[in-house]
This record gives sequence, structure tokens and C-alpha cells, in this order.
Amino acid sequence: MIECVPNVSEGRRQELIDRVAHAVRSVPGVFLLDYSADPAHNRSVFTFVGDAGALERAVLSLYEEALSTIDLRAHRGVHPRLGAVDVVPFIPLEGATMAECVSLATRVARTVAERFQLPVYLYEQAATSPDRRSLSAIRQGGFEKLADRMAAGFLPDFGPRSPHTTAGASVVGARVPLVAFNVNLSTNRLDLADAIARAVRESSGGLPFVKAMGLPLADRSIVQVSMNLTNVQQTPIRRAFDEVARQAARQGVDVLESEIVGLAPAAALDEATAAAIRLRGDWRERILERRIPA
Repeated sequence: MIECVPNVSEGRRQELIDRVAHAVRSVPGVFLLDYSADPAHNRSVFTFVGDAGALERAVLSLYEEALSTIDLRAHRGVHPRLGAVDVVPFIPLEGATMAECVSLATRVARTVAERFQLPVYLYEQAATSPDRRSLSAIRQGGFEKLADRMAAGFLPDFGPRSPHTTAGASVVGARVPLVAFNVNLSTNRLDLADAIARAVRESSGGLPFVKAMGLPLADRSIVQVSMNLTNVQQTPIRRAFDEVARQAARQGVDVLESEIVGLAPAAALDEATAAAIRLRGDWRERILERRIPA
């Protein structure tokens, strides 16, 4: 069993998001476990599982539906993005290996590039060079800077040497499981969220296995520290939350709530943790293993 968690650059038009979900769900052998959208991020995240062949068919159906409607020239949202289908990671679960996920990612990337005339970059374990491993490095500057970067030599692994007019480019790869974890603060100061993100992320000397950035949620007049926790055994969700809360408290700011985007492994989340981190919604609905059909 392999997990796939595509991020699509649409979080406001529910009918389109539902159509993408239906395109995935309609593929035999694929189980759509969860999908959710964030209007401020203007982004949706889909989680589904299956074997390699079924996942390949489902991902191509997802691209077909999303690319037919999304136009990044008119897209606005606070989350960084490079493409209409921004990133497609494959994650090994039961009985699958990372090598199999790398092979699947490479095959899917090549097919997407050929079928949709879309530039595709490989990342993480599927990356073809060390400087392509990091998603944030590939996505630097977003869709708006992509044409200039490609003209200067930032060429994709597959596909055209210039961006797709409406869909930009895509990043496809293989990675270990992670938890996408957001903490909302009782302030609208983006500079404070940025400072907290710098304090907690590993690349700035913070917590190991934490990637973080500050984002504004203008519709609620608050800010968010958005994190990816890439090893919750080494840096548990509670530890990341506590450090954000500690840094915020030093500035006289309280934590409102937290949220998990997509699903988390059962070992990472329980009732006590959910209460301590002020998690929105029913924590049991965020557990990956509870959503996988027998």
C-alpha cells in the first residue's frame, strides 16, 4: 500500500474540489481517505491510498480535472505554490518500499509532462540532484517567478522548458510520512508569526525535523505558524506546539487553536495530545489508520 497526498491550488470553489475528489474516488483500487480545503491558503489537500498502478491512474485523473479549470494567473492565496497541481508526494505504507515510491514518482512525472505538456520537477527521495531535494527550494518565488527562473537555467526533470500558461509546473516525489500542522495565534502581526517560525524551524537552529513559515489569515485578522513535522518520533506534535506557544507568550500573544491538515499516524496523536494542543475538530478523524479500509 502506498499513500499519495496531492496539494491542489484551489481552496474556494467547492464544486471544483468535489470534482477532483470524485475523479480520484472513481478509480478502482483507490481509497480516498480525506480531503479538505483552506480558503485563505486557496489550496486543497487530498489523501488516498492504493497500489502503484491504481495510484498512477488516480493521479492522472486528478491532473485532468484540476488543469482543465485552474488558472494560476488569477489565483491568489497565502500559501506558496508553483503549479495548479502543486506537489504530488508518494509515501510508502504497508508492504511498500521507498524505492518503489521513487520509481512510481518518476514514472508519473514523465507521463504528466508528456500528456499535459507541463514542466515537472522531482523532489525529496526522487530528486535527481541534492539541490532538488527541498520542496521550498524548488518552489522559491512561486508561479510568478517561474518563467524567469526557467529562462535562467532552472530546468525541469521532464517536460517543456517554460511554464504552462495556466498551470505553471508541478513537483512530484517520494518522501517519508509527515504531519502538516498549523498553529493559529491571537494577533494579526505577520512579523511575529515569521519570527516564531524562524525560532522553531530546524534550518534556523530550532527544533529538529520542523519546517515552518508564518502566514496571514486576513479573513480572520489573525496569523498562523504553518509547519511540516517530518519526524514526529523525534519532534512530536506536542513539542512543536509547546515551542510555538512559548515563543508567542514571550510576546504577550496567546495560541487560539491548532489544526492538522490531512491525516496523521496513530502514534503521533491521542486524546491527551489533542487537548493539550487545542486541536480543532475530532482528533480521531485525523488518524490515518482509522481511515484506511480493512
